[in-house]
Amino acid sequence: MLRFNTAGESHGKGLIGVVEGLPSGVPVSEDYINQQLARRQMGYGRGGRMQIETDTVEIISGVRNGQTLGTPISFLIRNQDYDNWQEIMASGQCPRIQDRTVYRPRPGHADLAGAMKYDHKDMRNILERASARETAAG
Repeated sequence: MLRFNTAGESHGKGLIGVVEGLPSGVPVSEDYINQQLARRQMGYGRGGRMQIETDTVEIISGVRNGQTLGTPISFLIRNQDYDNWQEIMASGQCPRIQDRTVYRPRPGHADLAGAMKYDHKDMRNILERASARETAAG
């Protein structure tokens, strides 16, 4: 059975993915993955963020010599814009957290449902995870 999990926030340090269930001996290349990530920049949308996201993947484990080992594969896609968000999105104290607090849900997004489910007053905690940016890890 193939399982895929992601972690990370849109404006956080980076996105992490873990793929379990691939057999050993499957060819995997960071170059190929990076080519696919570059295709995201050619899309369209209302924001210009996708043009600044020159994402590259770093395979952390589960691949050796260009082939899967049969163990879980983990990878990281660093957020190159994190320097501009670290005082808002840090895991420790966030000295500027009030600068980007979100109290009103965006229509058509997961903000309200997530805020209710997890009892968050700051909906940024939800929208950071329910973001199109998350698809980079998927």
